Amino acid sequence: MKTRFSTYDLLCSVTELQKLIGLRVAQVYDIDHKTYLIKLQRTEEKCMLLLESGSRLHSTAFEWPKNVAPSGFSMKMRKHLRNKRLECLKQLGMDRIVDLQFGSGEAAYHVILELYDRGNIVLTDCNLMILYILRPHTEGEEVRFAVREKYPLDRAHQREGPPAAEKLHSLLSSATLGDSLKKILIPHFDYGPAIIEHVLLKAGFSTGCKLGKGFDLEKDMSKLLAALNEADHLLDLALQREPKGYIVQRKEKRPLPDGGEEDFFSNQEFHPMVFEQHAGLPIREFPSFDTAVDEFFSTFESQKIDMKALQQEREAMKKLANVRKDHDQRLLALEHTQETDKQRAELISVNQHLVDSAILAVRSALANQLPWPDIQNLIKEAQAKGDPVASSIKGLKLEINHITMMLRDPYTEEDSSDEDGRDENVELKPKLVDIDLDLTAFSNATKYYDKKRSAAKKQQKTLESQGKALKSAERKTKQTLKEVQTMTSINKARKVFWFEKFFWFISSENYLVIGGRDQQQNEVIVKRYMRQGDIYVHADIQGASSIVIKNPTGEPVPPKTLNEAGCMAVSYRQVPVLRGMQKLLQMPGGWRVIRCRRLPLLEST
Repeated sequence: MKTRFSTYDLLCSVTELQKLIGLRVAQVYDIDHKTYLIKLQRTEEKCMLLLESGSRLHSTAFEWPKNVAPSGFSMKMRKHLRNKRLECLKQLGMDRIVDLQFGSGEAAYHVILELYDRGNIVLTDCNLMILYILRPHTEGEEVRFAVREKYPLDRAHQREGPPAAEKLHSLLSSATLGDSLKKILIPHFDYGPAIIEHVLLKAGFSTGCKLGKGFDLEKDMSKLLAALNEADHLLDLALQREPKGYIVQRKEKRPLPDGGEEDFFSNQEFHPMVFEQHAGLPIREFPSFDTAVDEFFSTFESQKIDMKALQQEREAMKKLANVRKDHDQRLLALEHTQETDKQRAELISVNQHLVDSAILAVRSALANQLPWPDIQNLIKEAQAKGDPVASSIKGLKLEINHITMMLRDPYTEEDSSDEDGRDENVELKPKLVDIDLDLTAFSNATKYYDKKRSAAKKQQKTLESQGKALKSAERKTKQTLKEVQTMTSINKARKVFWFEKFFWFISSENYLVIGGRDQQQNEVIVKRYMRQGDIYVHADIQGASSIVIKNPTGEPVPPKTLNEAGCMAVSYRQVPVLRGMQKLLQMPGGWRVIRCRRLPLLEST
């Protein structure tokens, strides 16, 4: 995700912010240790300029949370910049450094914003002597960035213009075969990775084009030179006109509480134009680049919350899916157990004589107190002679008094049902069956039938509890989805109207009624804001507010609005007003002591 300005972004931003020149500094706020807001205004025009060290510079229309106690840097900027006019805003060379000059002559002060590396904000006087610096440090052995040191403007890298063919050929010749063409060009040109990738794609080079693979130094040299000239032309356009803004987004699927899905778009990058590498991606367009950057960063925190919520929603849906999967697996396991136990019982039933013979043979050997290895040897000898009983015994589990027998259906080759009534279409596959030596063949078969019935009961209980468990899991999932969808975000600041600094309301007939909060505002309302056709309303009470009904049409104001304005004139007074209202209400005629009179047009001053 893109989180800081490129050189091209800064060029476009500085060009667009030239409209702020001439505005005066009203106040300076700090959001955190590296982000500051400068409030600029001129008569009715206001603007909040946001500076973040190492990242961005743009105006903002959002309400940012300000520190209650201003930092030392904020206090220093308030002291030197307040009421000074922004005289100049420029980029130093092609570096990501912006110089904002407030005031002129010897009273001028500079705020220098660095947007590269770890960033910095520097406050200097008219001679560029550093008065305050956000991050003191040293570059090399001689250049020190500290208080009482002079800020070195001459270190800024200047623009070199279109690339020369010889320089480009020499650069590519010295590069290693197999290196990415984009990575070779980025350190040596001021265009930035986004523009270089854009012009390379536009010129016909593939994504990830490499030297010697997709790029031939002799054949493609002229095409590359034309692409870099196009990049230089884009920089010229950025200096001449204000571009539109674009936010590149990524589309994802977001689960809903009702089980459905909706499209979720997350902001990834901001740019002053649509680049070739972003073709086909969802893009939001804005009227200006400054607006796009403001929208991107102002929703950045809320987007992080959105992404965290999306992850929680996915985890909640995954838990619900796991609950469903677990229940399904249990049911399948119980069905498989029932089928297996049923087949084992039937195999024992149809091989009853063989099973009883095997049980008797092993019991006899154990009764004669033969060692277990000797019993195993006797079975092997009998198997070698072709004894059918010994051949069916495949293992001894004498530690648990069991043997394992391979049982087959002896009726699989017959065409009719057996005498026990088994259907001829029922096929019993050969299966290894554990036989308990303490039980007869019939008892072993009964034991497996009992297991089958027990598994059937468990399956029924699982089916009955499955609905409750799934409903509970779904309820918890829906509750989780509702909780994570409750988020906080930075709210866009509403435009404050001129009359909101006074007492005001809109009457029942849609007239604007304003009143002064104090004596000074009373005079301002009458002298500056009262026009021909407006109605002046005042109460015969000491200290009552001066009320003006704005009447742009010039038509007679309805009595209901006059009555509401009279109520306002009496109401906007503290304890003395309430006493006056009691006297008024006791007098016959009620509002007759309230004088509603028209005043002649007063010239605004």
